[in-house]
Amino acid sequence: MTSRPVSRADRRRATEARILDCAREQFAAKGFDRTTIRAVAATADVDPALVMQYFGSKRGLFTQAVQAPPAPQAAQDGEALLDQLLATLGVKLGGMPDSTLAMLRSMLTDPASADHARETLGRQISGIGGALPADGDGQDAELRAALIVTTMVGVTIGHQLLGLEALRDAPAGRIDALLRPALAALTRPPD
Repeated sequence: MTSRPVSRADRRRATEARILDCAREQFAAKGFDRTTIRAVAATADVDPALVMQYFGSKRGLFTQAVQAPPAPQAAQDGEALLDQLLATLGVKLGGMPDSTLAMLRSMLTDPASADHARETLGRQISGIGGALPADGDGQDAELRAALIVTTMVGVTIGHQLLGLEALRDAPAGRIDALLRPALAALTRPPD
């Protein structure tokens, strides 16, 4: 059995994916300001000019590297939505993707990264807000979604970036158990 030759397009996609993986690791560890094209290229075992050819600039590389997963969509019931939220935002799994860590680490020092984070979190808020039952005037769902997202961002920053002892040492299941009632309260309209 002979193996099919790998096409030029397949090799390009594989190289691009390898560069993005290395960029995510670098941006997650160092943030936008301290990550260099040369360091990403060295880690990916490619020439820095190739990184520039594929992505145009460090900003273009960053933008591709931190593409966020889609926001949770409407769930069948409140419990399913909670499960989806906790899984999507990484608490249940005990970690965050490098792309998310890169964005969180960079948003505090780089204005364009902060804009990207704001847009990404805004999409998540809109998606979650659309999945929540509305209150009487229909305006509270988006605020409740914003509170859910910012709570999860705070937990993520405390756990992943700051390494706060209480969060770092707690099992993911315990964080889930304690956070679930608070998030559940936010998924329902107030009485």
